[in-house]
Amino acid sequence: MTSRMLAMIKKLPKSVDAAMIQSDINRFYLTGMHSSSGTVLCFREAAYLIIDFRYIEKAKVCVKDCVVIEQHNLMEQVRELLEKHNARLLAVESRQMTLSQFTQWKKALGNLVEFDSSDALSDAITACRNIKSEAEIEKIQKAQRIAEIAFEDILQFLRPGISERQIMLRLNQTMLENGSEGESFPTIALTGSATSMPHGVPSENRFVKEGDFVLMDYGAMYDGYHSDMTRTVCVGQPTSRMRSVYEVVLAAQQASLDGAKAGITGKDLDKYAREVIETAGFGKCFGHALGHGVGLEIHEFPNASPGSRTVLEQGNVVTVEPGIYFPGEFGIRIEDFVVIRENGCENLTKATKSLIVL
Repeated sequence: MTSRMLAMIKKLPKSVDAAMIQSDINRFYLTGMHSSSGTVLCFREAAYLIIDFRYIEKAKVCVKDCVVIEQHNLMEQVRELLEKHNARLLAVESRQMTLSQFTQWKKALGNLVEFDSSDALSDAITACRNIKSEAEIEKIQKAQRIAEIAFEDILQFLRPGISERQIMLRLNQTMLENGSEGESFPTIALTGSATSMPHGVPSENRFVKEGDFVLMDYGAMYDGYHSDMTRTVCVGQPTSRMRSVYEVVLAAQQASLDGAKAGITGKDLDKYAREVIETAGFGKCFGHALGHGVGLEIHEFPNASPGSRTVLEQGNVVTVEPGIYFPGEFGIRIEDFVVIRENGCENLTKATKSLIVL
């Protein structure tokens, strides 16, 4: 079985004989192959990928250290493998499997095995995915480089009169032209008073005006891995208030970057930035968490929030994105994402953070 399958199975309770993985992202993580369907069945001594005719040729070439079987009658094929390996307790993905799917599987296999429907399997996969290998980090870096090419381009494009939707489309197009598989998430591009909405939706009816902030939160994808960055720039001269608030957000982010390292909690990482913002008198204007994990999904564990007790580990990739928002006036967010290291962090975001005035 693959090294990732082996690491996952070792994290399961010893009573579990087999694990069944059907979710697209977890299946890709374990096998290294993209597909819209398929079933991974892992035992302690072997692993199988059961996949249909559409993908069988590709799977036999791409998937290593795992027996590839063409799917004909999935439930019967799973039953035969469970019998072959004398499995008695089968773990399923509690966070991905629907109640309907669970009922169907239990009806088909309930006389052969018991089901572990706890979070054991989902927790084991999450724990493996949380720690990024250097190969994974390299893919995330490639996605980020694509996003930064788009940032350099958009700075030449921004001017009074263009709409938020035009900004969004330009970012997306530039990323695609430079190798992105798609957006990490729906691109956020906001201007003027709309920047006070942390997750506002770009409009074709809101246009950049002289003196406006433009907030852009977006990311690229490379081989399934996401990037995530936010930059707030000004088209025309900002007011002194806009400048001073921007500097508070920048100082808050730097405080968390300086404190990020293995061994602290997500709450600690959040607190470093939050204390700066609160000291400046804007605590009520920072209503969201500082950050989240990034990888094969745009929101992964661990989180950096006031309630997070998760201890950060080497290899975690997390965003650091403080913001200050004044409803109806303006908002500012600056977001980088970092790899947690033993004595600090490695910032994967290279785009400048000094206030850009266009």
